[in-house]
Amino acid sequence: MTELSRDSGTSVLALARQACRAAIDDAGLTAGDVDAVLSYHLDDSVPVGYLASALRLPDPVWSNEFYGGGTQCASILADAAMLIDSGTARAVLVYRALNGRSGKRMGQTALRIGAGAEAQFSLPHGMLGPVHLFALAAQRWMYETGATEADLAAVVRHSRRHASRNPRAVFREPLTLDDYLATPLVATPLRRVDCCLESDGAVALVVARTDVADSTRPGSPRVHTVVRGGGPGTSEMDRAPDVERLFSSYLAAPLYARAGMSPRDIDLALIYDAYSWVVPVQLEDFGLVSRGEAGAFFRDGGADDDGRLPVNPHGGLLSEGYVHGLNNIAEAVRQLRGEAVANQVRDPSVALCTGFGGSLGSAAILVRP
Repeated sequence: MTELSRDSGTSVLALARQACRAAIDDAGLTAGDVDAVLSYHLDDSVPVGYLASALRLPDPVWSNEFYGGGTQCASILADAAMLIDSGTARAVLVYRALNGRSGKRMGQTALRIGAGAEAQFSLPHGMLGPVHLFALAAQRWMYETGATEADLAAVVRHSRRHASRNPRAVFREPLTLDDYLATPLVATPLRRVDCCLESDGAVALVVARTDVADSTRPGSPRVHTVVRGGGPGTSEMDRAPDVERLFSSYLAAPLYARAGMSPRDIDLALIYDAYSWVVPVQLEDFGLVSRGEAGAFFRDGGADDDGRLPVNPHGGLLSEGYVHGLNNIAEAVRQLRGEAVANQVRDPSVALCTGFGGSLGSAAILVRP
C-alpha cells in the first residue's frame, strides 16, 4: 500500500500504480504473471484499463471494475477466487485507489433525476450523506441496547491506541475519555472521531492459485469463505423494519454454515469501522460478543492485540486511514503471515474480514495454511 495522507499531491493513477507494483513484488511475481485485474470505486478512481496499461500487463488481460465502496472490500476476494477456480486466471491483481480527501469526497449530494434520485427526498430532512443515516441508526441502537457515549468512546480509544504504534496510521495520537467528549458532534450521537477518515491512498493485493502462491510466497493466507448480501436497514430507512440492522445480521449464519465454522474459530477480526457504533453491532451479529456487552469488551481489553479477540490491531478505518476497507484486508494478510509492523497478534490462524455500506455488505474468512 501507499502512504495514507490527507493530501497525496499526486494522481490516483500514480497511487494505484505504486501500490500494485508493490503487491506484485511482494507476491514474488512480475507484471507478466498477472492475467486479471479487478477494482471497485464510486466514480473516484482510475479505470482498470488505464492501470493495466500503466503497469504494462500482458494483453489481453481479464479486467473488471465494480461500483461500490466498503461493500466490495471482502467480496472482491471471491470475484478473484472465481476467476482462478474457473481456470480463467492464475494471478489476479486487486486494487482500490482514491484521493478521498484532496479529490472527490463523499457526502456531496445534488438534486437530480436518475441514479441517486432518492436523495432529493431525504435531503430536506438533513440526510446529507452516510454520517446522517448512520447517526440516526446509532441513536436507535443506543436506545435498544442501553449503550452510552462511553461505549462509543471505548471503540475510538481502542482504535487510536493501536494506531499510535502503527507508522502507517494517519491519526496516531491516543485519546482520553475527556478528549473524546471534547471533540465536536457531527450528527448526534456521532462525533468527528466516531467517523472514519477521508484519506488519499491506494492498497493492492494479489490473489493467486495456491500452487503459484506456495512456490513464490510460502505461507500466504487462503481465501476460505466469502459471502455477500444483506437486506433493508441503515441505508434503506424508508423500507427498513429495523433501521439499526446491518448486513451482518443477515450474513453471519450463512458465513459460518458455508465455512463449517463457528464464532469460536475466529482468532482475529478486521471489522469495517466506518463509524464507531457499527463495530460492536457487527461483533454482536457474528456472535463474537453478547448483545449489549461490546462496550465493556473494549474497555476491559478484550479487543486488544493480546486480548480474547483482537479487533483491528492496526487502528482500522477510524485511525489508520480509509481506503474503503481494503487496508483492513491487507492487515489481515500481514497478521496471518506474522508480518504486522505493529501489534502482531500471537499465532492467529483464522481472520474474519467485513465490509459494507449499510444494509448490503460482505464478509470473508481468511485462514493460514
